[in-house]
Amino acid sequence: MKIYDELKARGLIAQVTNEEEVSKLVNNGEATFYIGFDCTADSLTAGHFMALTLMKRLQMAGNKPIALIGGGTTMIGDPSGRTDMRKMLTKEDIDHNAECFKRQMERFIEFGEGKAQMVNNADWLLKLNYVELLREVGACFSVNNMLRAECYKQRMEKGLSFLEFNYMIMQSYDFYALYKEYGCNLQFGGDDQWSNMLGGTELIRKKLGKDANAMTITLLTDSQGKKMGKTAGNAVWLDANKTSPFDFYQYWRNVDDADVLKCIKMLTFLPMEEIEKMENWEGSQLNTAKEILAFELTKLVHGEEEANKAQEGARALFGKGANTDNMPTTEISADQLTDGKIGILDLMMACSLIPSKGEGRRLVQQGGVAVNDKKVTDVAFAITAEDFANGDVIIKKGKKVFHKAVLK
Repeated sequence: MKIYDELKARGLIAQVTNEEEVSKLVNNGEATFYIGFDCTADSLTAGHFMALTLMKRLQMAGNKPIALIGGGTTMIGDPSGRTDMRKMLTKEDIDHNAECFKRQMERFIEFGEGKAQMVNNADWLLKLNYVELLREVGACFSVNNMLRAECYKQRMEKGLSFLEFNYMIMQSYDFYALYKEYGCNLQFGGDDQWSNMLGGTELIRKKLGKDANAMTITLLTDSQGKKMGKTAGNAVWLDANKTSPFDFYQYWRNVDDADVLKCIKMLTFLPMEEIEKMENWEGSQLNTAKEILAFELTKLVHGEEEANKAQEGARALFGKGANTDNMPTTEISADQLTDGKIGILDLMMACSLIPSKGEGRRLVQQGGVAVNDKKVTDVAFAITAEDFANGDVIIKKGKKVFHKAVLK
């Protein structure tokens, strides 16, 4: 199966400007393509997974990726999919986040001479003269067309700042700059970016002539990635210090039954022939599929050793006889006990499972906390020194977060 056909079979293609031209370009390994990453945090999340694995697939087929770090666009913020304005970051914050992104991307993409490149759009966006931008670029955009774009429509009722209104122009300018400087002829992004990305192809055509349009083909991946990466209100990070390999594994182990095969197709590198055999799996077989998904993705991000540890720890929670040695663990000292016991809220705070006792109180009252498989319904519940001495104290928060506490 050729790479473009494989992308379609995996459900990664949403919209294409010229499918015949795109498939030929990609299948022949002639695409120099980019995907943009705005640096709003110091770690990539599970929501970036689709972009990272897509870049890896295309590079394996001979195409050249450009990972575009949004050092410039992050200073404005993309309004797509948002109901309020993004927090403004300093240049120092953005530069730090960009360095963190680079280290994580290197686990997926091979960088170097003639291979993948990392480029920062701050290199050209921060140098732009405003009046010159208005004359040379602004004249190529219709305000009427921009306001019809979905990314702006959803914000019009609550208010769209002029700052954010410029995002489409800046993203379009990225493709224009990459086309001129790096020979970039293809761009990828979520399907909620369609209007922004069409702006880039149109800008190139208007600035460089109609002939340039033959090599400025826009292809978008499905925005399923936007739905990934968050659980219980918290991001699932690729940084092991922010989301442990065990918790990362658990996140994927607990995806909905309806999503597991879709995730395996989109995110793993298992052969399609192997995945097709799973199409009719039901019941307990879906749990096996979830284990496969969780193991493969944890291996991609944290390595096979950590994936094995996470799987062994997770299997203990599902009654398969493995031990809990590799479960995230917090040591509690004797001086944290009062009269030989520690309250559930204090214990959860000590394990960094809750940001405040108020949040813990709500979780307990809503039935979201269990200790050693027994639901905790009383906020005054306490774990005694004897409980610790009798074996592992396993705290379960919600459906997906497990943590072991031990008395040292």
